[in-house]
Formats: sequence, structure tokens, C-alpha cells
Amino acid sequence: MPVEPAGSVWEFPPVAVAGASDVVAGGADLAPGTVLAAYRAGLFPMPDHRGSVLWWSPVDRGVIEVAGYRPSRTVRRARSKFEIRVNTAFDQVIRACADPRRPGSWIDRDIIASYTELHRLGWVHSVEAWDGDELAGGLYGVAIGGLFAGESMFHHKTDGSKAAVAGLVELLDDEYAADRVLDIQWVTDHLATLGAVSIPREAYVRRVAEAVKLPLPKAFS
Repeated sequence: MPVEPAGSVWEFPPVAVAGASDVVAGGADLAPGTVLAAYRAGLFPMPDHRGSVLWWSPVDRGVIEVAGYRPSRTVRRARSKFEIRVNTAFDQVIRACADPRRPGSWIDRDIIASYTELHRLGWVHSVEAWDGDELAGGLYGVAIGGLFAGESMFHHKTDGSKAAVAGLVELLDDEYAADRVLDIQWVTDHLATLGAVSIPREAYVRRVAEAVKLPLPKAFS
């Protein structure tokens, strides 16, 4: 089971103060208690181009609905190519996601340090797609009760990240699936092909407040 860290010394404002902006606040720190408090409030940290920490809650929040998920033929084909494992190569996954050669790379060493500590405490997990003994792709994210907040994904082989997403949905699809929240931050064209949809920020925050009360999926407990 995850170890609850010391509480945050910071207090986040309600997301409504952001109005039409996706950014709710700036500053604070990346201590485990602060990061978990943010996710429980519907926020997540992402640094700006100067490295300053901003706390985001998109007006249109991207999610993948776990209950009734129907992967496309392309996603089913991708999933069939790989074995899905959990937490067997976390360091490799987060560093592959942080590769500065990737377009739009934002995961800096402070983010890596924070999420690695949260992984050690049992809150952050990697979901990996393996082709034999080769890591083909994967993702990492924060699991709090019925919330899984996906942070980033990568692939070394074609369809590796698609398989990891499909595998994650399988891991979340249990008796609580209808109330679980699989957060993907924003809906991109690529994520839309994997089944992502947008919901209003207010609805997302309400759902998260209930989801975090649920039991963890077995794969992450």
C-alpha cells in the first residue's frame, strides 16, 4: 500500500479562480505531500519554459472512460503485440519520457526526482509494453484510489505506447470501473485515436473528489 507523506505546507486555490485559463497557480514545491494534494484537487504540475512550476487544471480535461471502453481495431492489434508489465522498469520509463530530443519535452530533473520519490512511496507507477526482453514503450502516472493520472508516455517500437494505454485500461477495468477516472490531461489527435474525450473542468474535479475514495486497482496496491 502507498505510504502517505507529510502534508503540504501550501494551500491551492479552487480551480474556478483560473477562469478560462488552464493554469490555476504557480510556485509551491514538488514535495510528495504537495503533489498528491494537487492531484486530489484536480491539478497537476508542469514547468514552463523557464523551469518555474505551474499548476494546471485544463478547462477541457482529457479522460479515457474505463467502463465500456471499446478499443479500435488498430489499438487491439497494437495491444496483441506486447506483454504488459507494471513497475518493472520505472526508471527507464520516466527517463524515456523525459528524453530532451522529444518534441515538447517538459520533464526536467526536478520532476524526475519528485515522481521517483512518489514511486518509492507507492503512488506513482509505470505501465510497460514489452517485446520479449525489450522495452517497447510505456507510460507513468499517479494512482490515488480510483484516479489514475497519466503523465507521459513513449515508444521505442511502433505501437508500444498504444499497447501501454490499452493495457492500463485493462488494469483499471474492475467492479469500480464506472467511477474510476483515467486522466490524460489534454486530448491530442493521437490520444483521440485511443479513445480519449474531453469533459468540463468542473465535472472532472467533482469526479476526482469521489474517485480518490475508491480502492486502488489490484495492480497498483
